[in-house]
Amino acid sequence: MALHVPSAVSASRRRGGYILAATGAILFSMKAILVKLAYGQGSVPQADAITLLALRMAFSLPFYAVVGIMGLRAHTARGLPLPSGRLAIETVLVGFLGYYLSSYLDFAGLQYLSAQLERLILMTYPVFVALLGAAFFGARLTLCGLAALFVAYSGIVFIFAEGATAKGGNVALGAFLVFCASFTYALYQLIARPLVAAIGTRLFTSIAMLAACAGVMLHYAATNSLNQLVQASPRVLGLSAVMAIASTVLPSFMISAALERVGAQAVSMIGTVSPVATIVMAMAFLDEPFTAADAAGTALVIAGIGLFTYQDARRH
Repeated sequence: MALHVPSAVSASRRRGGYILAATGAILFSMKAILVKLAYGQGSVPQADAITLLALRMAFSLPFYAVVGIMGLRAHTARGLPLPSGRLAIETVLVGFLGYYLSSYLDFAGLQYLSAQLERLILMTYPVFVALLGAAFFGARLTLCGLAALFVAYSGIVFIFAEGATAKGGNVALGAFLVFCASFTYALYQLIARPLVAAIGTRLFTSIAMLAACAGVMLHYAATNSLNQLVQASPRVLGLSAVMAIASTVLPSFMISAALERVGAQAVSMIGTVSPVATIVMAMAFLDEPFTAADAAGTALVIAGIGLFTYQDARRH
């Protein structure tokens, strides 16, 4: 009697990918809360976008350097060839796109938007993943997948339509910046998967994030004095350290591993859980309200994620 071990292993691998994608999305969603806390509530921000991003990357850099060295040693120990120059350059460029440019646009937009509105706009990236994937990367759009996308995004819109209001005169600018961040992050996810498959999760994530760190530091050095980083307030330094570990290092490896297991469209769709996490954290740390409309929208988001996960699992 034949044993269907490969199918069982494949199913288990995909379930692990779903868990990694959801956990990574929730940890990434903490970023908006931490950034808003670091900006402060007064008329004069305690830090600006590039300063916070530079501190985030400075605290992250040692982790990625260590993991990168471990990945290189593991490659050589198994007798595997090191990534070619072309693969390394492509990974550097992808990291620059996904973790420097996208992150900077997002941080800049958060200066003008509430955490909830920022998360809503940023979560439009699955639309770009699905459309760009179908147009240029050979991905297949299914009717069930589109229905799941509609249900989930209906829930997100429903959540934010009533209570998530943006204040200030630069809301349009903030929305535009975060919208651009969602587009560049979608490109990152689509381009990253074959590179992750070619060189492995640890090496890919380390090279990509080290490239992003370099880009951020060059940006900061061109616009500010590096001495100002160490002169940041203890509050800003502490929040940046938490942001680096809990909302950068850990989820970046989780998302890269999830991309390898389930693909960009599944990761992007499951990532719609992050607005729900943002609501909970915004209530707890930013004193934002939670209404009946938020509860109904949350149910729609969860339904959309469940529908997509079921449909995606049946295809494999």
